[in-house]
Amino acid sequence: MSRKTCDAFVLFGATGDLAHKKIFPSLYSMENRGNLSVPIIGIARNEMTVEQLIERARDGISTYGEGPLDESVFKRLADRLSYVSGDYSKPETFEALRKALGNSKCPLHYLAIPPTIFEMVSQALKASGCAENASVVVEKPFGRDLKSAQELNRVVHAVFPEENIYRIDHFLGKEPVLNLNYFRFGNSFLEPVLNRNFVKSVQITMAEDFGVQGRGAFYDEAGTIRDVVQNHLMQILAILAMDPPATGEEETLRDAKVRLFNAIKPLRKSDVVRGQVKGYLDEPGVKPGSKTETYVALRLHIDSWRWADVPFYIRAGKSLPVTSTEVVVNMKQPPQQLFEDCHKTERNYFRFQFNPNTVIAIGARAKKVGEEMVGQQIEMVAQHEEPDQMSAYERLIGDAMAGEPGLFARVDEVESAWKVVDPILDQSTPVHVYEPGTWGPSEAEDLLHKDAKWHDPVLESVEDLVNT
Repeated sequence: MSRKTCDAFVLFGATGDLAHKKIFPSLYSMENRGNLSVPIIGIARNEMTVEQLIERARDGISTYGEGPLDESVFKRLADRLSYVSGDYSKPETFEALRKALGNSKCPLHYLAIPPTIFEMVSQALKASGCAENASVVVEKPFGRDLKSAQELNRVVHAVFPEENIYRIDHFLGKEPVLNLNYFRFGNSFLEPVLNRNFVKSVQITMAEDFGVQGRGAFYDEAGTIRDVVQNHLMQILAILAMDPPATGEEETLRDAKVRLFNAIKPLRKSDVVRGQVKGYLDEPGVKPGSKTETYVALRLHIDSWRWADVPFYIRAGKSLPVTSTEVVVNMKQPPQQLFEDCHKTERNYFRFQFNPNTVIAIGARAKKVGEEMVGQQIEMVAQHEEPDQMSAYERLIGDAMAGEPGLFARVDEVESAWKVVDPILDQSTPVHVYEPGTWGPSEAEDLLHKDAKWHDPVLESVEDLVNT
């Protein structure tokens, strides 16, 4: 597939929160690294001058960027900026955009705008000629369910071919997630045991120790399943559980993910426990009596030769004890218990922690010093790294500008992931209230097989990891 390197970056919603907090800081970092070489055209409904947009960008970079602002770097970024203000429903707005693009032949349009106006903006780009030979970045959420996702894809496909569409999920640009992919397929010892013969169960936990943070109206329309499970956590599951791709090519890797998603059985109501943190109903913007979940625990089954009968558990929630994302692959017990104490203890496991630390670890049994053949549980840390210096948004924006689609969700990935969760989106299952600072409702324990318990992430210091 030929690469489509962009020669102009058009930022729709340039005055909005996403641009302020994520996109402008990422563009500044790209400028600082020497990775930015195209003009940037901001476009929004707000009446303001380019100087005012530059000052808003400065505020976003100073507040949300990494490290102190370098004036020389910022000036280079500011010199790239221009601004078009106008109503998205009016042709003259896009005529002004066409004029601002000048001689650009391959613009990249970033739609940091609500999905409800994607169709209007896409059609206006087409009518004005701004979509010719162009690419587009589409922010999540990619619909609210399977039907709306299919409609959203129809809308975007009416203007842009699939190879020119970049559906951005910032989780896929995070260094620890990339590391899981590399660790899994860059080593030979893991692949022979990642199957039903050796794996007892898999747990994926995404815990946040904060609440909805003033986003009650948005969150009440989404909930945990739509917000992080259908996208972030399903992608982690795919990387961990998919069959090895035939080659390292981007499309081959995405093909392997789709095969995995298609093998997951659609969720049943008996596979889900939903929770709502106490006090959620008092949040501004939350509807009275809302049944939206701030916590969910799921049990999934993959109908494949590799994973038949192995349960996969996903757990995510707000106002939990810690903020951490972690995968634990629990291995089966040895076939014979040669040592009396082994059956009473933890199994072997692989543990992958994505934040706040990057940790790859192996849980094992080792003999205690002494005459008796008695063991103890130990954990061998395979890798620890400092937090990534390149933000996920910076990496993904750079890839989209360079025409590299590998870290973006393809249309069949999105729709096949929705098919898994679609049956449980109607909120017909009970929602259980849980206390802030706990690990969610006790009913989540009922999803696990009889001799299992949830593995709660522990936030170790660097010194703890080194001394483990």
